[in-house]
Amino acid sequence: MAAIDCGTNSIRLLVADLPDASAGPQAPLVDLSRQMEIVRLGQGVDKTGRLAPEAIERTRVALASYATEIEKLGAERVRMCATSASRDASNAAEFREMVERTLGVAPEVVTGDEEARLSFTGAVRGLPADAREPYLVVDIGGGSTEFVVGTREGGVEAAISMDIGCVRMTERHLHGDPPGLDEVDAAQADIAVAVDRALAAVPGRQAATLVGLAGSVTTVVAIAQGLQEFDPARIHHARVPYDAVAAVTADLLGKTREQRLAIPVMHPGRADVIGAGSLVLRVIMERAGMDSVVASEHDILDGIAWSLLPGTN
Repeated sequence: MAAIDCGTNSIRLLVADLPDASAGPQAPLVDLSRQMEIVRLGQGVDKTGRLAPEAIERTRVALASYATEIEKLGAERVRMCATSASRDASNAAEFREMVERTLGVAPEVVTGDEEARLSFTGAVRGLPADAREPYLVVDIGGGSTEFVVGTREGGVEAAISMDIGCVRMTERHLHGDPPGLDEVDAAQADIAVAVDRALAAVPGRQAATLVGLAGSVTTVVAIAQGLQEFDPARIHHARVPYDAVAAVTADLLGKTREQRLAIPVMHPGRADVIGAGSLVLRVIMERAGMDSVVASEHDILDGIAWSLLPGTN
């Protein structure tokens, strides 16, 4: 199975086999290839309402490489989901045509609810026993953040998508290098309003465990752990307390882009938006009353792959 997640900031590929039946119901997929490229598809879309030609071209180049990998590994089923930037763009048809030419399948511009369901499916499979239910899963993307509450057995109880992604908040508020206190305050206020609306729609404050997904969360967790290189095995299912998240957030927002680039675990394509991403996570923890977050390297990408099981999608 081959799954592609095309978001506002990054495009990612997972080619995987099903786990052996003897591995048990919570066994993860068997990864054959997992790749990520920062293409910033949502560049400027919050302001213009359109996908920039250069952003579409960056995405095409990455997608062509993925198509080669998919063919090499012999994936039998392929699904590509496109998220927030593609939902918002007036020229989404141009993007769709490019994908079909390059990949051979049409992208599915999933709804916020479907995005949330896929994220939840990918995230909760294989969570450790000390991660008590119900879960509040938050997927902090470039253009939007999904809030999902549910359990392993019961699945998704409630979900909502809010337009407070790390790219969107950076472009809207954080213009200084580093951003000024007034810019940070404005971003924090904007995020808090959206988070409170989300938590009024889904019972996140009643959840026992906060599970955080996507690059903003995993980068904050890696920094909090003091890692000298990005190590998915150490980040996956690591639990980080609120105080550590708050300290990392303050540090990131106080640094210039050049200083953030010098952090060992920082992906170059994330350095200009990680301050906003960490702020989204910190505000969620505050407004939901969560004293820690469990990071997951498995997210919507894994959910897309699981959806390719016969009879599932």
